[in-house]
Amino acid sequence: MRRSKLWKKLLDVEHVVLEDEVLEAGPGGAEILVIRLRPDKRHWLRCPLCGCGRPYRDDGEGRRRWRALDMAVMACYLEADAPRVACPRHGVIVAAVPWARHDSRYTCAFEEYAAWLAAAMPAKKAARLLRITWRSLQSIVGRVVAELAGRTDRLAGLRRIGIDEICWRQDEYLMAVTDHDTGRMVWAAEGRCQDTVRAFFTALGPERAKQLTHVSADGAEWIHDVIRERAPQAAICLDPFHVVKWAGDALDELRRRLATELRAAGKDDQAATLGSGMWALRKKPEKLTGTQRTTLAQIAADNKHLYKGYLMKEQLRAVFAARGAPGRVLLAGLISWAQRCRIPEFEKLARTLKRLRPLIWNTLDDYGVSNARSEATNTHLRKLINRAYGFRSAGALIAMATLTRGGLCPELPGR
Repeated sequence: MRRSKLWKKLLDVEHVVLEDEVLEAGPGGAEILVIRLRPDKRHWLRCPLCGCGRPYRDDGEGRRRWRALDMAVMACYLEADAPRVACPRHGVIVAAVPWARHDSRYTCAFEEYAAWLAAAMPAKKAARLLRITWRSLQSIVGRVVAELAGRTDRLAGLRRIGIDEICWRQDEYLMAVTDHDTGRMVWAAEGRCQDTVRAFFTALGPERAKQLTHVSADGAEWIHDVIRERAPQAAICLDPFHVVKWAGDALDELRRRLATELRAAGKDDQAATLGSGMWALRKKPEKLTGTQRTTLAQIAADNKHLYKGYLMKEQLRAVFAARGAPGRVLLAGLISWAQRCRIPEFEKLARTLKRLRPLIWNTLDDYGVSNARSEATNTHLRKLINRAYGFRSAGALIAMATLTRGGLCPELPGR
């Protein structure tokens, strides 16, 4: 085998002319391998954005190095001239090289391997293994995902989707769309408003929007309005977790109000029981400890209103457990009960459930969907955020989430 062919295979490069190889002292005194090369005549002096051959402008910053995959334990770099060309469309710009993406100091093989590692293992460990910074890994993932997203239509074939938002920094939100059939995040953007939801439907297009059958979301009616506007045939399904959470919030408000009233009446012992009984009221009955069961029994004996609110919360949970026609009957009974219970917090809940009853019915149907997959995507996003990686922008966070949850992981180079 020719030496040049062997080096091209090892470096995973094409359309180049190899000049020579040298060993140099790198950072910390460790030796590094430097491969000197240049593009062949057919790929010399091309615009990196449009790919067209352009006239030579100047030498730019002279010779430049690109980090390549390590050779065993030795870091490897490719070195070549980096002239600039004059493109009528993109102006004066550094000429393209066949082994690296535009505006990158890493080879394509290195970036694809780095992105594969970022998807397959904790990104902090991947950066350490590659001997690069986390910031550099963020930039690499962004470039690889942008290229892969341009080749793949992730919005094709959508039928059942979930729309949800997450706060990733103070007062800054991301909107993510998840495909319920594949579990993948298919679209994400910064923002938390109707314009953000409309941007998704604009990207989806009117023809594919007509193919949607179910859209799950929380109780945000500004999301429902856009869905009815852009995909009126789709059944909007309320997420069971959020609906039951409304009942839990109403129960907490009732508990705090009653505790305040008991303290004002000098019944501090009963007020303390309500405070310590928070988890007894929140948890599922089958998961209560012995102490919590005792606390719940004491609440049932001392505070009929609070115990009644607890029973209504549990009936709402049973609505989604029953599903179908039995679930509809339980929901109708719960709304009627809450309307005449004379508990302000649950009377308000009854009005909300009555207004959104058709959407809850959609969830109770046989083919209804919940936001469970969307919440799983949000949990993954929270893990990325809480690892203190210091995302500089929403785009960097979306790129990392798309790589790991969007099914855009590159193939391992050489496999």
